[in-house]
Amino acid sequence: MQNKFLLLGIALVSLTACKTTSLQVANVETQKNISINNELKNDEEFAKFIEPYTLKLNKEMNQKISHTQVDLTKEGDNSNLGNLLADFTFDGADVWAKANLNKNVDAALINIGGIRTTIGKGDIMLKNVFEVMPFENEVIIVKFKGSDLQGLFDYYASNETNNPVSHLYIETQNKQVSKTLINGKPVNPNQDYYVATSDYLALGGDNMKFFSRGESIPTGIKLRDLFIEYFKKNQQINPKEEVRLNFIGK
Repeated sequence: MQNKFLLLGIALVSLTACKTTSLQVANVETQKNISINNELKNDEEFAKFIEPYTLKLNKEMNQKISHTQVDLTKEGDNSNLGNLLADFTFDGADVWAKANLNKNVDAALINIGGIRTTIGKGDIMLKNVFEVMPFENEVIIVKFKGSDLQGLFDYYASNETNNPVSHLYIETQNKQVSKTLINGKPVNPNQDYYVATSDYLALGGDNMKFFSRGESIPTGIKLRDLFIEYFKKNQQINPKEEVRLNFIGK
């Protein structure tokens, strides 16, 4: 008898637990579509309200921060804009590492996809840097054992993608690593190396899973802020024409 009451109790609890709450569908009315075109009138009151902010923003964005004698492009495996921004990443990270880690940065690596546009010959405005780097990426320094850098080199060999580097030379032949140098020297498998990059790549973005082999050290520096700082420091931009990525047989 007790077992019967126990089974009955379990059944009642099960039914209670399965009970669903009644839901009511809100009354939905179809609204008229508003076409965004030249016939759509401006909100004059709102435009007047934001005008001083717009003028201030435009004035700030159109300020000259540097000048380039040549077009800065993303073209080729060793693009002048890619090399330049990789060097800026290296220089800024190296200053931070010396001050905070008492170490030198050995190399830098950024992704070509993160460079969203080019910069034409002439004055470089603040807005140009925002157009080139619209993301809020942070500079990360990844500490590697030399032996763990092979994953980085293998990545370049298999992908043959022009992701810019600084203080690195990577040579491949038919998708096989043939020569690698850091600061002009062969990699010592027992040495620690510090590689600057973005938080996006350090977390494995663009399938750069090799970064997981290292120890990520955040700097708190935004890549775009770093680029702005170094454009201001270099009033005449003369990018290095240098082969850093050499994909033989590509």
